[in-house]
Amino acid sequence: MLPVQLIMPFKQAKSLIYTRPHLSCTGHNTHLGMAMNFISIQLLFLILFSGFLSLETFKLSSCNGDLKVGCKEAEKKALLKFKESLTDPSGRLASWVGPYCCRWSGVNCSNKSGHVIKLKLRNSFPDSYETNKTVHALGGEINPSLLSLKYLNHLDLSMNNFGGIRIPEFLGSLTKLRYLNLSSASFGGEIPPNLGNLSSLRYLDLNFPFDGLKVNNLHWLSSLSSLKNLNLAGVDLSKAASHWLQTVNMLPSLLELHLPQCRLTNFPLSLRFVNFTSLLALDLSHNGFNSTIPHWLFNLSSVAYLDMSSNNLHGGLPDAFAGLTFLQNLDLSENYGIEGQLKRSLGDLCNLQTLKLSYNNINGEIMEFVNGLSECTNSKLDTLDLGYNKLTGNLPNSVDHLKSLQNLRLRHNLFRGSIPETIGNLSSLKELYVSDNQMGGNIPKSLGQLSLLVALDISENSWEGVMKEAHLVNLSSLNDISISKTSQNISLVFEISSDWIPPFKLKYINIQSCKLGPRFPSWLRNQNELTTVVLNNARISDTIPDWFLKLGLHLDELDLGYNQLRGMAPSSLQFSYSSSIDLSLNRFEGPLPLWSSNVSTIYLMDNLFSGPIPTNIGQLMPHLTDIDISRNSINGSIPLSIGDLTDLTTLVISSNHLSGEIPHFWNNMPNLYILDMSNNTLSGTIPSSIASLSFLKYLILSRNNLSGELPSALQNCTYMYSLDLGDNQLSGSLPAWIGESMTSLLILSMRNNSFTGNIPSHICRLSALHILDLSQNNLSGLVPPCIGNLSGLKLELTSETVRYQGHLQVAAKGRILQYDSMLYLVNSLDLSSNNLSGELPREITSLAKLGTLNLSMNQMTGNIPLDIGRLEWLETLDLSRNQLSGPIPPSMASLTFLSHLNLSYNNLSGKIPTGNQFQTLNDPSIYEGNLGLCGLPLLTKCFSKPTQYPGGNEGETDDALEKLWFSICIGLGFFVGFWGICGSLIVKKQWRHAYFHSLEGLKDRLVVLVSQKLALGP
Repeated sequence: MLPVQLIMPFKQAKSLIYTRPHLSCTGHNTHLGMAMNFISIQLLFLILFSGFLSLETFKLSSCNGDLKVGCKEAEKKALLKFKESLTDPSGRLASWVGPYCCRWSGVNCSNKSGHVIKLKLRNSFPDSYETNKTVHALGGEINPSLLSLKYLNHLDLSMNNFGGIRIPEFLGSLTKLRYLNLSSASFGGEIPPNLGNLSSLRYLDLNFPFDGLKVNNLHWLSSLSSLKNLNLAGVDLSKAASHWLQTVNMLPSLLELHLPQCRLTNFPLSLRFVNFTSLLALDLSHNGFNSTIPHWLFNLSSVAYLDMSSNNLHGGLPDAFAGLTFLQNLDLSENYGIEGQLKRSLGDLCNLQTLKLSYNNINGEIMEFVNGLSECTNSKLDTLDLGYNKLTGNLPNSVDHLKSLQNLRLRHNLFRGSIPETIGNLSSLKELYVSDNQMGGNIPKSLGQLSLLVALDISENSWEGVMKEAHLVNLSSLNDISISKTSQNISLVFEISSDWIPPFKLKYINIQSCKLGPRFPSWLRNQNELTTVVLNNARISDTIPDWFLKLGLHLDELDLGYNQLRGMAPSSLQFSYSSSIDLSLNRFEGPLPLWSSNVSTIYLMDNLFSGPIPTNIGQLMPHLTDIDISRNSINGSIPLSIGDLTDLTTLVISSNHLSGEIPHFWNNMPNLYILDMSNNTLSGTIPSSIASLSFLKYLILSRNNLSGELPSALQNCTYMYSLDLGDNQLSGSLPAWIGESMTSLLILSMRNNSFTGNIPSHICRLSALHILDLSQNNLSGLVPPCIGNLSGLKLELTSETVRYQGHLQVAAKGRILQYDSMLYLVNSLDLSSNNLSGELPREITSLAKLGTLNLSMNQMTGNIPLDIGRLEWLETLDLSRNQLSGPIPPSMASLTFLSHLNLSYNNLSGKIPTGNQFQTLNDPSIYEGNLGLCGLPLLTKCFSKPTQYPGGNEGETDDALEKLWFSICIGLGFFVGFWGICGSLIVKKQWRHAYFHSLEGLKDRLVVLVSQKLALGP
């Protein structure tokens, strides 16, 4: 045991260090140096007299607060209770054992008092949060034992998963807290208002990107007068929308305010005074503000970051914008309602570093705006994002005044003209995005001087001219390049020497609808870092060279579609996970290639591939999600291993020579929504297991040899958009459940089968239907009058209708037409070649958007509806080979889009209408077989007998009216003439005697004249 006189001075020295927590271990503080010297003397004395001193006898204090005696027993017990209430699946709190709690993970103690002052339990594994995994996330409950930590000033539980529990109210009693971070920790319910008791709080982060937290009011915030950073992103503040700004305005120390996605709608346009003038960052994005940008906002002269994206702000940017002279970042992107022109007052923002105005409806000339920014003599602007607006005009040459510009993003606007020549002066430029505009002309060679340019995207414009080495010569930093045109027409030609070696190493190349060929571009031979290769519609008619296959690429995407590449497909290439291959519309031949298991999509349509589908395709490429091998010469049967592709979403194997029956392996494909096996020689019945594809939207089995009845299990496919079973040998009646279960149907085609019975009236419930083809069956009975309820044939085209709908053969304009990408524009009703009878229902004339109406080769009787002219979009009308009678309604002449008409072989009569559209329908075969018809273009002339129309005078022609008026005039003239003469003779006796005496005298004179003529002789 050491002598007391030696121990006491040592304790005093040790106490001196413990009572100076603010002193640095590396500093030159006099007191600390004296203490250390004193300790050294005592150590030397102990060693000399004792000869031995164990390291466990004492320990010097370290600067990290790792204290042996610094853990209070009450606080240690409180922490253990806190731990017991938590779930810790990964053992993050495994170090919480032993007596020294200040050494425990995430626990910090005061060097001065030894009290616990900080709990830092943030989940540092963000992947576990983003992928909704809880491997590393703490959970459970927050134990009130934390109240025993009287000196706790820092609590961080962010990025954990507390399963939607409420934020504990007792946290409002931890009055020493200066830092509270519960962000992205899956708390739910109302934020407790007693957090307003934390008057010392400087940092409050309750950010949660998903719905969960809400408040009824924000008045409690006004008590947090020391608050510097407030983040309530994702919290539902809709009930506080009326007072949120007034409350925030009472926080004079606030430096950062983040309120995105808070469902705020009220954005006051005026404030009597702005209290938070020290604000550096303001984020109000993704709310519902529906106003102009308020002027008070631009009095925040210290703001360094402003984000008001994704709102409904409108109007122009106010002149007060010029007040933001200290602005470093401005983001007003995704405000879909902003309109108006940009103000040149932005030219006063010479300290502006980042300006984002993307995703708006901002309009006006770009030239005035850029010229305004260019007024700064020493511009600091490094990012300018005006994408996704309606800005017009040409990019001005003054853009080169923005010397610090690194990122220029102008995509999705209405810009015209070319890229200015001065672009080459922007020596700091790293990103140039001008895609999806209306730009054109020659690409300037000065572009090739941008040595720091990393990404170049000028796609979806109308470039022309020649692209040479000079355009690329100094782009030594280039990684991504994208050049394409808005159309398939090629006007931009690459003329690059075959031995030119680029200075860059590309990772992404996307060149479409530009002429690279006819040879495969050899200037890519040193590009061994490529991950994406898109050379689509590039006029390449070569084989894929060996040097390309030997680059050792690991590709995410390979798209060589719409060329004339020939030979064998490049099956030796390596692909990254979830990669895509498109070799469509080429001349590749041989068996279908197989790639690595990483490939997810393969598009090989329109080639010369032959042979069977590999039987082990499901095992070798198990992650396939999309397969399109249509329009090849593939034969054999459908391999059973396709049933192992559990991630499959589209399977298109149409237009090949596949045979055999459709397999029963559909139960393991929960995501399949496109199934197209049309135009093969498949036989057998439709397997009922297809009904297990509950999300199936497109079932296309037409042009096969399928037989049997339609399986009733298909009514489980309630999301169906297109059901095409035409050109098979299916039989039975049309099931009523189609109209009951498949209410989203857009296309229903059962043409050329052997269906019998009536057309079920349930079909009329398909309100979205715009193509109905039941032709060439044995259907009988009446055309249901409710067919006029098909509102899909009445309504205007909407964005909901403009979607992929597959492909379909439609009988229109007298021939069979194949529709693909434009199928959504086709509106057709075809019931031809059946045994339908009865009259053509008048309700059919309400289908105002109908383009094709074909009821030919049935047994329809009665008249053509008089108001058939209401079908104003009708292009094809075929009523031939029926038993229709009566006249051709004159309203038919008003069908101005009508280009194909066939009324032949009926019992129609009367004069063929003239004028308007009938002037172009001058083929006599349109009307042949109708013996009662007359007039052009037939040779049969019409007689004067008026034509009788059903419904009285409503249907009479002009010729009939003329005859009627002629008859009336004749009758009236006879009446006036007869009674004008004979009536007066009857009434007046004197006139009657004079009239007959005159007639007698005339008779005598005629007798004398004739006698004299006879006496004289010839």
